[in-house]
Order: sequence, then structure tokens, then C-alpha cells
Amino acid sequence: MAGVAVAIFHSVFTFWKPPMSHIDFDTQALISASECLGVKFKRFDMLACALTHPSIMPNRAAGVDSHPSIYQRLEFLGDRVLGLVIAERLLGAFPNESEGELARRYAALVSTATLADVARRMRLASHVKFSRGEEAQNGADNSANLADTCEAVIGAVYLDSGLEEARTFIEREWAELILGQEEPPRDPKTELQEWTQARSLGLPQYKVISQGGPAHSPTFIIEVHVPGFSSTMGKGKSKRHAERVAAERMLTRLYVEGEGLLSKSD
Repeated sequence: MAGVAVAIFHSVFTFWKPPMSHIDFDTQALISASECLGVKFKRFDMLACALTHPSIMPNRAAGVDSHPSIYQRLEFLGDRVLGLVIAERLLGAFPNESEGELARRYAALVSTATLADVARRMRLASHVKFSRGEEAQNGADNSANLADTCEAVIGAVYLDSGLEEARTFIEREWAELILGQEEPPRDPKTELQEWTQARSLGLPQYKVISQGGPAHSPTFIIEVHVPGFSSTMGKGKSKRHAERVAAERMLTRLYVEGEGLLSKSD
């Protein structure tokens, strides 16, 4: 039965065809994007889906969310494929580390910041179609947009050519990032908590400011407050992710900008 289930799974994804009636694309532009990514696509329509931001969809422009976004479905899949490949790669690269240490490395490597950096390095935004409104808001340099597009591209590579091609793409783009982690990164929430407790400020307080987006791809905005300092906010696809971003921004304020360090340091 397991073999039958696997065969059905692969059959569904192998022959999945995105509805392209509302996506306009230039084949030459897609060939250029494919070369930029270093991936030979069999189906350029799949790549077109990954490079068409939801803001440009007619139903979104009309303010109606009656159809699921193909881009966001690819993003959903790409997130899982990336996670599998990175987790597998970390097990091989760091055989003597504990689960906790591997988890810290993993969290940094699949973070919005890292995905956005990878997208910028590939100049991915130059191949993405945004609505005029999104472009006016500098959407092409928005880290969340870049991270989402990077995941959507990974999902498209997986559906077009399978796991091995997706693995090759991910390992190529993440190789230096993985090997560049001399030590497991510290979790920003833990680091912030240690900073506040060392100064008898109590625990950082996190508060959900808003939650939106479709059910399969929600967006959370969370605020973190440390007594004696102005709050910072973070945005993410989960509460935990948003909390991490908020904590990172608070740490930047405390350590880099130096706000209040003279009065709060030991």
C-alpha cells in the first residue's frame, strides 16, 4: 500500500498543471530567468507562476480572493522542500552536533533574511512581475517578497524536475552559507531573554498585533516589549517566526544602535 501511495503522490504532482489563463509571460524573459537560476525548465509555465507575484493577479486587483494563488501554493511547497534538503544537509555536515544545535543552524538558514539574501544574490527580483502598486511600495526589494519568491521558485523546480534537481539548486545556493556557520547561531529570543534577565528587567513580552492573509499562508505581526525601551515589531509566516524577527530587531537596537546601553549595561 505504501508503494501505491507514493506512486499516486508523484502522479498528482507530475501532471499538475497550473491554470495559466490569467498569467501573461514572455518566453524569452523566462529563458533568461532560467539561465539566471541555473536551472533548465521543461515547463516555462511553471516558472512563470513562481515569478508572478500575487499582487498582479486580476482577482487580487479586484479585491476578491475567490481563487487560490498559484504563487502562494508553490511558495508553500518550496518551503517544505527547502526544509527537507537543509535538514538533510546539516545532518551530514555536522555529525557530532545535538538536535538543538542543528535546529539553531536550520532556523537561520531557512529564515526570511537568508532567503532574501539568496534571492538578492541571484538578482531574482529583476525577473519577477509585480503590480504597479507593489512596485511603487518598493516591493522588489522587500525581504518578505524576495523570500516568498525564492520559495516559490524552489517549489517550481521541484514540480518541474523533481527532488534531485531541487536539491542540486538548494545545495548550490546554500553551500557557502552552511559551511560559513562556524558555530550554531544563537536564537534571538533566547539571547534577548538572557540580556534582559542579566539586567533584572524581567522577561520580554510578546504581543500579537495582527494576523492576516489566506489560511494556507498566514502573516503575523508581533510586538516585543522590554521595560525601559520602545517596542519593536516583527512580521512572519508564523507567530514563532514573527517573534524571532521582533527579537532580532530589538537586539539590533540594543547592541548596534546602542540605545540605553549606558544606563542599562552592567
